[in-house]
Amino acid sequence: QVQLVESGGGLVQPGGSLRLSCTTSGSALDHHSIGWFRQAPGKEREGVSCINSNDGNTDYTDSVQSRFTIPRDNAKNTVYLQMNSLKPEDTAVYYCAARFTVQAMCQLRARWYDYWGQGTQVTVSS
Repeated sequence: QVQLVESGGGLVQPGGSLRLSCTTSGSALDHHSIGWFRQAPGKEREGVSCINSNDGNTDYTDSVQSRFTIPRDNAKNTVYLQMNSLKPEDTAVYYCAARFTVQAMCQLRARWYDYWGQGTQVTVSS
């Protein structure tokens, strides 16, 4: 069983930065791929980024490419979402998710993941 806790959300002005944290408990990050998702009011949950714990490969949705990164600290059982050059359209509740896998892959599809955190609100507004 894996428990996930997100933190780091808040209010930021357009062009600003935030770093979200996803800390796991109950199981180490070994062999768990982690994904970050977001859901804005009235919209479907969208895959933002993911990282594979086996080889560190990452993936990003087009709208955040070159603005967001997904560093990982296995010693702290934490995966981050570093968000730079934030835009109002980035406003959403952000969730992290985990799936145990021995394959060198991760996905941006929500259904692929088995465990979810409770979410953290990110608001980008002036």
